Amino acid sequence: MGRYLRGDVILAPIAFEERDGAKTRPAIVISAAENGDLQICPVSSHPPTDAPSIPISLNDFSDGGLDLFEESYVLTTRIHTIRSGDVVGKRGNLTPECIASIIAQTPTQKTKKTESKKRSR
Repeated sequence: MGRYLRGDVILAPIAFEERDGAKTRPAIVISAAENGDLQICPVSSHPPTDAPSIPISLNDFSDGGLDLFEESYVLTTRIHTIRSGDVVGKRGNLTPECIASIIAQTPTQKTKKTESKKRSR
């Protein structure tokens, strides 16, 4: 079992509601818990038509990369939780700027920002 950190680009089996079964695909680690659970956002080669996404390219990697011929898209609203033992491999790391833009677009972060604004009033 490896140790993964926010910004790591991994390969993991991810199931989508519209398809049966899981498919091994790239994903971005957005948080890693002490117990080995990882919150991830899947990466797709096609932009979704029904949800927000963030494009990434090879320039967004600080180390490693994906086999990209064009941009890929981080599906920021399709957060999954997996065990670190389910990870098939690691493909690299994103730059701090890129992971910050992804984190800012995840529903969890938007909710936390809204709640803290309400408390400060």
